[in-house]
Amino acid sequence: MSSTEALPTLAELATTLPGASRVFQRHRLDFCCQGRRTLAEACRAAGLDAAAIRAEIEREGRPAQVAWNELPVGEAVDEIERTYHASHRRELPALVELATKVERVHGERAECPRGLAEHLRALHDDLEQHMLKEERVLFPLIREGLGFQCAAPIRVMEREHEDAAGALRRTRALTGDLVAPACACTTWRALYARLEVFERELMEHAGLENNVLFPRALAGGR
Repeated sequence: MSSTEALPTLAELATTLPGASRVFQRHRLDFCCQGRRTLAEACRAAGLDAAAIRAEIEREGRPAQVAWNELPVGEAVDEIERTYHASHRRELPALVELATKVERVHGERAECPRGLAEHLRALHDDLEQHMLKEERVLFPLIREGLGFQCAAPIRVMEREHEDAAGALRRTRALTGDLVAPACACTTWRALYARLEVFERELMEHAGLENNVLFPRALAGGR
């Protein structure tokens, strides 16, 4: 087996080296719903050099803030709620407000992302319902060590993660790939910059659940 073939999965890299998620985002490598692919497999499919991508990850240089694979599952759940659920609840309403302003002020321009505010509002509603289901039903069972009984609700959560990934693709389509046009004002540019950060955080969140938390919970981990 070549050294390239032995490279770890996207999920392993994204959950141990947070800088990796930024690299994957730049190169459109899905580390969330397709995180179980090896870096070599993902790069082959995308026409990228796996060794070059790994070198780029190493240059990011920021060590993991949380060693997710080493946390007890209950602590991992707590950290996901503190880090990601709280962040999404703060950020999405602000993004809806910014998008609404941009559409109101620049709606006559051809470059205006018309429909973005409505799209983000729907994403906010869907994501809030998703997080509530986790917080009220799934996560308490995982904290009690009963995750091995949760195969069905976990499958539902994974399908909803796929829906969220589709919503992020829709966001890209509405915004010209999050590239602000030359005519964009400061608010418009800030909106796109914050959407890019939100995209990365949502993919990190879903990837941690799909590839770290859920497999450990199903295996009866505590």
